[in-house]
Amino acid sequence: MAGQAAPRTWHFTCDYYSLDLKGHLISRQRYSALYTRGLANDAVRWSDVTVANGKSFDETFGPAQEQSFMEGFSYPYAATANMMKPDFFSGFPASAIQQRNLVWDTHMLEGFANDYDKLKLNIPYHTPDDGDVQLAGSGTFHNRDLQLTLTGTSRRNGRECAVIDYRALFNTLDTKMQGVELIGRSDFWGQIWLSLDTKQIEYATLYEEVIGELTMQGQDKPMNISVVREGVFEPASQ
Repeated sequence: MAGQAAPRTWHFTCDYYSLDLKGHLISRQRYSALYTRGLANDAVRWSDVTVANGKSFDETFGPAQEQSFMEGFSYPYAATANMMKPDFFSGFPASAIQQRNLVWDTHMLEGFANDYDKLKLNIPYHTPDDGDVQLAGSGTFHNRDLQLTLTGTSRRNGRECAVIDYRALFNTLDTKMQGVELIGRSDFWGQIWLSLDTKQIEYATLYEEVIGELTMQGQDKPMNISVVREGVFEPASQ
């Protein structure tokens, strides 16, 4: 997907639901951002990053809070080797793991799109196991059998698209930041609509559930918690 002819901007929205193991909502947040590719020197840029809070499943969100530290955050598209190093996010607060997720998730979706030529219809492609992924100094994540499957074609935004399913179940994670530690399991999956003409993403979804033990500084024992994510990545304009 690198080297596109002109800049294009996508809108990424990701909702987080924190729940106890009985399904009772603890907190809810919506992260929203604009991601632009195709800038000079093949750079990308983040802008209009906000987070809003909600108190129930069906309640509207409160006022969106600007994440000014991420405004104009830019780097070369090919800077994949640096994304898991702490210095890559030097201007981010230590607690801004969800904002880092916007960057990592977008890189993941575009990486899946780049694997299109390796896919055969209805045959799962098992990506190489890269071992423990370092989360820029905030812990580790290990994908267990990440699979991509080309399931057919469809139309999105007036373009013929390949539809790619992805899934990775029974992953493990161990994250630590500012007196908080989460050890547990992650399952994530979703779909990508990839334009057969431009090889750009016309639409993508992301679903994830993390179940684990959350330990906060000063607590006597860990708390069992479930975090569910719903994400949509789509062009901001056609």
